[in-house]
Formats: sequence, structure tokens, C-alpha cells
Amino acid sequence: MIFDRLRAKKAARTGADATEQALNEFILTRPGVAAWVEEPTGFNKASLLLVAATGEWLRRPVPDTDWGRSFAARAQLTCYTAGIDPYPQRMRNWDAAHRQPTSDGK
Repeated sequence: MIFDRLRAKKAARTGADATEQALNEFILTRPGVAAWVEEPTGFNKASLLLVAATGEWLRRPVPDTDWGRSFAARAQLTCYTAGIDPYPQRMRNWDAAHRQPTSDGK
């Protein structure tokens, strides 16, 4: 029983470490990154959205919104609140330019 709790804690820590590693890698390999903290909903966890100057983006679930804001502060990123601060047009432009055509060619 106690081993199950320890395994669960280790798995959660490993997941958080992997999330932080992915976020850090994105920041280090792209210019002009800003962050948007996304509140949890009924079907999604809290998440952190990183958007580079090119419009390329990365979204990862985070333990909670405080963690997301704290991460952004540690990484010295400008941090916005999703739902209050709109996502940048460059993100939509990047999506449009990199969208895969569907089977009907659109």
C-alpha cells in the first residue's frame, strides 16, 4: 500500500519533470517566447501555452495555474491569462501555414 503511494508520487514527479523539460527546450530553441496560462475546465487540466515570435506554439498540461505562472516567472517570460488576454495573431497564422490538408483537399 505505501509502495503504491510512492510509485504514484514518482510517476507524478516524472511527468512534471518531462513537462518542464519540454517547456524549457521550446524556450531555449525558439526566439521571443511568451506564455499563456489556461485555467482548468470541466474536461481539461490547467495548461501552459508557449508561443514563439514565429507563431509556433507548445501547450502542456501543468499541475495548476500557480505552477504555470511560477514557471513563466522563473523563465522570465511575459505571462498572459488565457480568456482575458487573446492569443496572438502570429499563432493563428502559423497554424494556417502548417495545417495539413484533409482528405478532401481543404
